[in-house]
Amino acid sequence: MNSTGKLVIFSAPSGSGKSTIINYLLKQPLRLRFSISATSRAPRGTEQDGVEYYFLSPAAFRERIEAGDFLEYEEVYPDKFYGTLKSEVERILATGDNVIFDVDVVGGCHIKEFYGNRALSLFIQPPSLDELRRRLESRGTDAPEVIESRLAKAEYELSFAPRFDAVVVNDDLARAEEEVLRRIQNFLAL
Repeated sequence: MNSTGKLVIFSAPSGSGKSTIINYLLKQPLRLRFSISATSRAPRGTEQDGVEYYFLSPAAFRERIEAGDFLEYEEVYPDKFYGTLKSEVERILATGDNVIFDVDVVGGCHIKEFYGNRALSLFIQPPSLDELRRRLESRGTDAPEVIESRLAKAEYELSFAPRFDAVVVNDDLARAEEEVLRRIQNFLAL
């Protein structure tokens, strides 16, 4: 593993805007490379295997867990796994670039524990659960029962915020992007 690369971890409840913020960061001159997570959920919309996620069946995901292939993983919902393949992190660090993660709160905590000060963990927080509901509903991608499940999960995820290096409230996207950019620039300059 390359000793010069650093890791930036993002976690947040679904609908908090972390994917939008990450996409903004990937356009900045920070040598950030997105760590593509593995999941056992089905692709949404135009998602492609190896681009947004590595899509695995639940059985294949379990086989990779047994083989010790994951840095972290979580069964977020029944039979819906998400995880970070060790080989993905090693692939990016071998290039000398920094790794950026979009992971579940538990996974974010695990990666931070594993890498310590070599990793910066950021929690993107919605301004309120009501605003989170509005964002999830406006996506038009999830059934009402899925939205309710995501909101219940969000309450649990919000309890993890204090375990992250920094919490950024995304009540104004441009401001949140600038705050995150500044924090990452300072971290990478250390």
